[in-house]
Amino acid sequence: MQYTIRTIQSFLKLEASGGIVLIFAMLVALALANSGLAPFYDSFLATNLRIGAGSFEISKPALLWINDGLMAIFFFLVGLEIKREVLSGELSSLDKALLPLLAAIGGMAVPALVFFWINWGNTESLSGWAIPAATDIAFALGVLALFGSRVPVALKVFLLAVAIIDDLGAIIIIAMFYTSDLSINALTLSMMGFVLAVILNRLGVRALAPYLLIGIFMWACVLKSGVHATLAGALIALAIPSKSENDEKPLLHKLEHSLHPWAAFLILPVFAFANAGVRLEGVQFSDLLAPLPLGIAAGLFIGKQIGVFGATWLAVKSGITKLPQGVGWAQIYGVACLTGIGFTMSLFIGSLAFSSDELMNQVRIGVLLGSALSAVTGFTILHLSMKRQEMPSQAQTA
Repeated sequence: MQYTIRTIQSFLKLEASGGIVLIFAMLVALALANSGLAPFYDSFLATNLRIGAGSFEISKPALLWINDGLMAIFFFLVGLEIKREVLSGELSSLDKALLPLLAAIGGMAVPALVFFWINWGNTESLSGWAIPAATDIAFALGVLALFGSRVPVALKVFLLAVAIIDDLGAIIIIAMFYTSDLSINALTLSMMGFVLAVILNRLGVRALAPYLLIGIFMWACVLKSGVHATLAGALIALAIPSKSENDEKPLLHKLEHSLHPWAAFLILPVFAFANAGVRLEGVQFSDLLAPLPLGIAAGLFIGKQIGVFGATWLAVKSGITKLPQGVGWAQIYGVACLTGIGFTMSLFIGSLAFSSDELMNQVRIGVLLGSALSAVTGFTILHLSMKRQEMPSQAQTA
């Protein structure tokens, strides 16, 4: 528990400042995409980069290297977090995991239903149903970090657990629904690499290098298999040793600690810069009411808060589980709103669902609108709830 609390505190310090960098990267992308420098911005993202040896070749534009390569490292970090939480954290027992698990399931199902309802009959956009089901853990924790020590630790733990389960759900969704032209041979080679990594773990190998080499091999194989390459990052993370000898920190903890700053200050901001360049020229209010952006925005802003809060309320009122100690319903509702900040994860799933520039621009508009509304609403509700809590204590002091 102590390690979990320290990890959350470290998260909040990183995400508060990392969130600022993320917002800055997004604003720079918006400015470039809507200025005379737009051709240079587009040219940078379209720059082709190639690596290869013999008949094996990977040739992709910079945008896809960012989405397939850098995000694989981010998903590796997510995999490490999931493994740690399952082994010794807030997901290590059914009692601990039940409330955030139910909240996360509600937070993925209801936004998808809202999106389906708005886009029903529009076959072109239905493949984006999973976009509003995602939560941006960096942004959500970053907003919560703005309240400092006034936030109960139990509330931070609840949000972190919901976000991690949400990330696991996103990994499963990507594997099941955003896979095409499956190559069994490449996928088999990748799984052989994973089995080898597990064997090394069982044999007590604690050095990073073997797992790093196997991870790169798995990434290349998954990339060629038709399954999205980022899943290789999450998979190899499960084989990273979580135990150590001679009282040293386990490799899992070392990697998680060292990767957090890279994710907060480089990987996610670069991804935001590459994917948040919305073309605003000619955009009218009526464009926001088109099925695709409206479904995404409504799914994030309305679906998330209904799904997370509704599932939590039903679970507590039915006696299945209890609210975290020291946490009130207003705070749960505020956190439910914060889970509607999809941003990087929603944009990422959008990039898998659509290849058309026009549709991706609509995706960006919907994600930015829904995430912004969720962030402002969640912050306001939490601010008011904490202010009400402080008033009685101030009155007693007086």
